[in-house]
Amino acid sequence: MARAIGDIRNIGIIAHIDAGKTTTTERILYYTGASHRMGDVDDGTTATDFDPEEAQRGITIYSAAVTCQWKGCTVNLIDTPGHVDFTAEVERSLRVLDGAVVIFSAVEGVEAQSETVWRQADKYGVPRICLINKMDRIGAGFERIMEQMKNRLKAKPLPLQIPIGRGPSTNADGFCGVIDLLTMKALYWDGESRGKEYRSEEIPAEHLDEATIWRSELFDALSLVDEDVMMACMESEDVPLQTAVTGIRRATLRGELQPVFVGASLDYIGVQPVLDGVRDFLPSPLDRPPVEGIITSGKQEGEKAIRRSSVSDPACALIFKIQAESHGDLYFARVYSGKLTGNSKMLNPRTGKKEMVTQLWHIQADSREKVEAVEAGDICGIIGPRDSATGDTLCDAGYPIALESIHFPETVISVAVEPETSADRKKLEDTLRRLERQDPTFHVKINPDTGQTIISGMGELHLEVIRHRMERDFNLKVRFHKPRVSYREKLLGTTTAKIDFHRQLPSGVIAFGVTMIAQESSEAGLGIRVINELPADVLPKPMLQVLLESLEKEALAGGIYGNPLMGLELRVTAVVYTEGESSEIAIRTACAEAFRKILNDGKMAVMEPIMSLEVVTPEEFLGNVQSDLNARRAIIVNSDRMGDLCVLKCEAPLVAMFGYSNQIRSLSQGRASYSMEPCRYEIAPPNVVEGLMF
Repeated sequence: MARAIGDIRNIGIIAHIDAGKTTTTERILYYTGASHRMGDVDDGTTATDFDPEEAQRGITIYSAAVTCQWKGCTVNLIDTPGHVDFTAEVERSLRVLDGAVVIFSAVEGVEAQSETVWRQADKYGVPRICLINKMDRIGAGFERIMEQMKNRLKAKPLPLQIPIGRGPSTNADGFCGVIDLLTMKALYWDGESRGKEYRSEEIPAEHLDEATIWRSELFDALSLVDEDVMMACMESEDVPLQTAVTGIRRATLRGELQPVFVGASLDYIGVQPVLDGVRDFLPSPLDRPPVEGIITSGKQEGEKAIRRSSVSDPACALIFKIQAESHGDLYFARVYSGKLTGNSKMLNPRTGKKEMVTQLWHIQADSREKVEAVEAGDICGIIGPRDSATGDTLCDAGYPIALESIHFPETVISVAVEPETSADRKKLEDTLRRLERQDPTFHVKINPDTGQTIISGMGELHLEVIRHRMERDFNLKVRFHKPRVSYREKLLGTTTAKIDFHRQLPSGVIAFGVTMIAQESSEAGLGIRVINELPADVLPKPMLQVLLESLEKEALAGGIYGNPLMGLELRVTAVVYTEGESSEIAIRTACAEAFRKILNDGKMAVMEPIMSLEVVTPEEFLGNVQSDLNARRAIIVNSDRMGDLCVLKCEAPLVAMFGYSNQIRSLSQGRASYSMEPCRYEIAPPNVVEGLMF
């Protein structure tokens, strides 16, 4: 059945690990009627954490899509992981979503991965609403979290609710409900119905003054960004509810404010108002700008084009995830325009091939419903394509367009892997290639010197999950060697290479000359960029293509120690081309010699990954934790207090952090916790470089 585009909400639930994303998702599915059984994370019975590894560990590893109905809206919801090792799942989800619900723990507040997902949402311009969850926990602090959002995220939170009480509900002043500042009513949830029923009452007298102050501040903030609300405030203190809601929606869609709700999902408190916020404040596909892409063939090749969220525009969809299936992979896609139908063909502009769209599905976690067609604004599953990858566009062959792909972070850790028996070598190769297609942050390569198979990922947990998948899903026994850091190499400064290649062969002379300037890039995170600065027509177009491809291939082969290069610009400034002598072989050989000269003559540095680390420990263990961090070459950049806990923000080299999870538990009797994420690359110390030589 077609869904009205204006009534669709494509949203993601994003947060730091253990903030309550999956528990909140379970409540949403139950209250909307999409699920008749409320699952539990601790029991491993949740709808979205259906993978055995997720159920066992009690964490989300793979993003899961579900659909539900709420007050006339179709909500396509993606529950994302909070662990940094699986940040790619958040990245690809935010790329195709229109809005997000960001969840913060009322105890831990804005944590390391909270900052990461917030930045990812900023990157894609995703409007968001917030839920301060776990108000029923000891140490919960509403105002403290609001301040952290302002200071650490540079957010502009707009509280629409305040909590009634703090901490466990068994206490006299424990968290028992919320005050809605727009309606000035107190809301209480019924535990007997597991939160499905809730009632609205007058605000208790002891909370009325506080609520009045918060409401006044709400309208002060809203008046600054919405003229209609400002006029209504000037005319009367009692601003009409619809005027306020419309003003909040406009400000949210522009990213000027982020509405904030409070609750305790585990205790069934506060979930339905968040759903109302999704409907009232987050965008439909029609509220988002048209998607932009590049025309890939025809007279307008290379020009920009847009696709609107309309069935009248040519069909266009972006693949954002691939999931292994026994009868063919399942491709998750966001349909940006037009209409996709089953048993049809779509063009993949990257490969230039047409792909079959055999079946279309609406996804509901690990179950699905087959449909004949899907329209603009929807998210669906596709079975049929064979050569497509994550980030590829599928479009109408008559209107070819390539949307911007999805860019993922670089891997930071590698291990050598081998099968337990030589008979399984081919099976291992096939399995790794299949896993690599599904996971954009998992890479496989063969070491040319040792013949070892090297796999790379985002962290120890990431590779451990991959290993378990190989054993469980593919019945493949493997041996993992000791993890090693994925170093990079970088040219410091500038160097010039001029090569005049000339060789006499039995078939005749081959010759080619090339001059290039190599320099470190000033752009952070840039990989390799080959820039053509040759005058027009100095080189035939096919030979120019060979030249540029050869240089890129040489650069991708790595640096002096075989590590990938980063932050490198290669500018080709001059060539000596002779018709009949400058063959492809001559060009490729000259490029190889020029690049070797750059590596030998230039000042090359080995770069090691530095991690951003946040450690939370009781004060009594602070000395032990700090001593251990110093021994790991960690730099403490900030320390803070959170109740009786100490919070250390550090930067440490990844190579020194292997096995830290066991060490931190040992140092603190299991009471300290930490989170870690990639920060940047820095020049490695001499002892690390010496270790790479042997």
